[in-house]
Amino acid sequence: MWMIFAVLSAVFAALTSILAKVGIDGVDSNLATAIRTVVVVVMAWGMVFLTDTQGGIMEISKKSWIFLVLSGIATGASWLCYYKALQIGEASKVVPIDKLSVVITLVLAFVFLHEKFTVKSLIGCGLIGIGTIFMVL
Repeated sequence: MWMIFAVLSAVFAALTSILAKVGIDGVDSNLATAIRTVVVVVMAWGMVFLTDTQGGIMEISKKSWIFLVLSGIATGASWLCYYKALQIGEASKVVPIDKLSVVITLVLAFVFLHEKFTVKSLIGCGLIGIGTIFMVL
């Protein structure tokens, strides 16, 4: 089931890039990010209430709160940078560089989460890196 959601995430991320590139034309990138964020917040809280999980907010540990807030800050910084890059660059070049996050995530997961870094993941990281270079040059 996780794979279905992962594929859907990739499809929606691709749509995000194209829709954002068209929508950001003539709009300040920070304002565009703020508008996008409001829509995301409404959708996320809508799902919380739709699935009746709002009661769980009191059960969230202090550690989880800290890391969720830090994740939110990282997301905000990522989105602000992404929209600025999309505004001044070509989507076909910005997106591959943005997807280097896959490589960075694998390295960080190895270092901080002690996840396995296998020969397959090393080859995959190398191919993503090489592919990104080819796509951007």
